[in-house]
Amino acid sequence: MLSLSCMIPLLTAAQIKQADAHTIAHEPISSVNLMERASKAFVGWFVNRFSDKKQGISVYCGTGNNGGDGLAIARILADHGYKAIKVFVARFNAKASDDFNTNLQNLQQGGISFKEIHKDDDLPEDDSPVVIDALLGSGINKPLEGDYEQLVKHLNELQRYVVSVDVPTGLFTDGEMPKGMTALRADLVITFQQPKLNFLLPESGSYINCWEAVNIGLDENFIRSLNSPYQFVEEKDIRTMLKPRHHFSNKGTYGHALLIAGQPETMGAALLTSSASAHAGAGLTTACVPESGLTALNSYQPEVMAIVRKGGGLPEISWDKFNVIGIGPGLGKDNDARTLLSALFQYYNKPVVVDADALNLLADDKALFQRVPKGSVLTPHMKEFDRLFGEHQNWWQRMQTAMQKAKELQIVILLKNDYTMVATPSGKLYFNSTGNAAMASGGMGDVLTGVITALMAQKYSPEEACIIGAYIHGKAGDELALPNRMHVVLPGKLITQLPVTMARLRDV
Repeated sequence: MLSLSCMIPLLTAAQIKQADAHTIAHEPISSVNLMERASKAFVGWFVNRFSDKKQGISVYCGTGNNGGDGLAIARILADHGYKAIKVFVARFNAKASDDFNTNLQNLQQGGISFKEIHKDDDLPEDDSPVVIDALLGSGINKPLEGDYEQLVKHLNELQRYVVSVDVPTGLFTDGEMPKGMTALRADLVITFQQPKLNFLLPESGSYINCWEAVNIGLDENFIRSLNSPYQFVEEKDIRTMLKPRHHFSNKGTYGHALLIAGQPETMGAALLTSSASAHAGAGLTTACVPESGLTALNSYQPEVMAIVRKGGGLPEISWDKFNVIGIGPGLGKDNDARTLLSALFQYYNKPVVVDADALNLLADDKALFQRVPKGSVLTPHMKEFDRLFGEHQNWWQRMQTAMQKAKELQIVILLKNDYTMVATPSGKLYFNSTGNAAMASGGMGDVLTGVITALMAQKYSPEEACIIGAYIHGKAGDELALPNRMHVVLPGKLITQLPVTMARLRDV
């Protein structure tokens, strides 16, 4: 069974507020001192990134607790010797939090001046190359309007390097984000304790270039007690989940995977999928491919065995000898492909991995979809997901549907994304933390299918295979792209990196 004890539960804005309150009450610590701790954590990361203490820094603060963070950050930066700090306070109404007022007094006692921006004021000219955004925090649940919207638009037009405190002003931390909403575009977000849920969804890409989470000492036991369905997968989790390969084991120990893939024109998908299975550790890998692709398979990956498909009709397959079967990459959507998929569900009652063309066949035939064995894995990208489950307006909706359908159908749904999501029959949703834009290349999904199939052959549960598979797939891409500054990582190159990545993760 999958161990959840080490994973980071991701919280909604309301739950983060609960965790703040619990920490304040039970550590115990005053709210203003918790704010001070958070501000010091922010500055600790900031000074490593911005070491020039003569560089101009403008700090824009609202009058709530996010603004209080900003005032504390400005004071602490001044204590660190930063010489060119400007502080702007947006006073668009008479409200101010107690902790904001306390930090304003502390700022004044430190001899740091500030300028207030009032309703309908001309917006300030500002030549600071760095802007710290502490206008509004994580409690936003409706689009900006009025003076805050105008100020944010003004700051966006300045095109400065923006560092947001916890959350970019105007961005929702969770829930559906309206299209075209106004939010501050942040080059960097230094967020408290953990990434916010919407940071992990594609809509945030218009507003966040990168983020860094800093620990502010919230009570982790309480955070886990909130039983969030959302989890963030890190390297330490994968290290505990990967199984070692022991002495006296053999190819039979690590299972036999069958990949049903490829057409004469799309043999590349079959080659990548089966090769990935072999490199990810399946003891035996067999590819069911068209007859015309046999030479290519033998040349590309001679370790992979073959079952040949000759024209129409079913090939002879001894279904029961395989520990797991993956189907779909490059398979096509013709009658022969449909017959193969139907036969798979008829003769094989173990969990299977369904990808690519096989997903589109399921989307076109709901009766066939109902025959998917329980525990199976579906690995759609966004368009395939919407074909299967209906059109969605945004990624928050897809996330909710993935959790609902995985539980309802008792399957695992791996929804591909920058932070690939794995929805499980237990109602959990796991976000993967590896991968990079250099991996945006045709065939990467075929590789992932091969990896997941190989892990299931090695007796990982479908949930484990998806969580581990997504992680090592992305990690291999990171190990190739990031140190070597590669603009593009091709799937074939990533395949050969997989055993290296897995070995490094087992080096505990």
